[in-house]
Amino acid sequence: MNVLFVGDVVGKGGRVAVKTQIAELRREYDCSFCIANIENVAGGAGITRACVDDMTGIGVDVFTTGDHVWDQRDFVEQIKDIPSLLRPANVCVAQPGRGYGLFPIPGGAQVGVVCLLGRIFMNSSSDCPFQAADRIVKELSAVTRFIVVDIHAEATSEKTALARFLDGRVSAVLGTHTHVPTADAAVLPGGTAFQCDVGMVGARESILGRDIEAVVHRFSTGMPARFKVVEKGIRLHATVVTLDADGRATAVRPVFKDVDV
Repeated sequence: MNVLFVGDVVGKGGRVAVKTQIAELRREYDCSFCIANIENVAGGAGITRACVDDMTGIGVDVFTTGDHVWDQRDFVEQIKDIPSLLRPANVCVAQPGRGYGLFPIPGGAQVGVVCLLGRIFMNSSSDCPFQAADRIVKELSAVTRFIVVDIHAEATSEKTALARFLDGRVSAVLGTHTHVPTADAAVLPGGTAFQCDVGMVGARESILGRDIEAVVHRFSTGMPARFKVVEKGIRLHATVVTLDADGRATAVRPVFKDVDV
């Protein structure tokens, strides 16, 4: 089985790129299941129900998120009605939504998907992702061999350590958040696919999907600036993971595609 994992989708341009390309990518790589991180889909900051509706039915089975999940105030109430969307699992239990779930695939099997938030260099209050992962994976592995973890985090060391912690217990640990794809995609000794960061679906001529001039101004002067999302000239970054019947990864392949929107 092949699983397609799409990096952070940024703004309307990223959304349009995913809508127009996912079906083709699923066919090209013979993918039975697709996950996409969409925490930046609403103007580059957060999620709205309208954005989720716009991306529903296009071939993405599960939407994951991260530290920007609550950037759009109305989404706090909307998330409970979207079973295909996961907020980070290792946050306060009082937060609405859920952080992991089981999702069907053709043939009657299920894929467990877990969304976790890192703590190193992250401006968020979250519980230990390692302890949360340990608890959740024990629960999911009683039902399915196929488990994919999205670790939304800044530090490469934290992501790599989590992958090693879960090696042999999950099918894949794939990183999001930095918007920059890393060159470390590999199958670990225990059969878990890993990539520190899958990258983004955002503008090639940008800084992490934002207007170059504004970001450079902020860094070079220390003065505040509004970071406008660049909506044209999109590059779609994703990773394809191949799993055997036991849920172990046999291959992991980063892919990208340039999309004019």
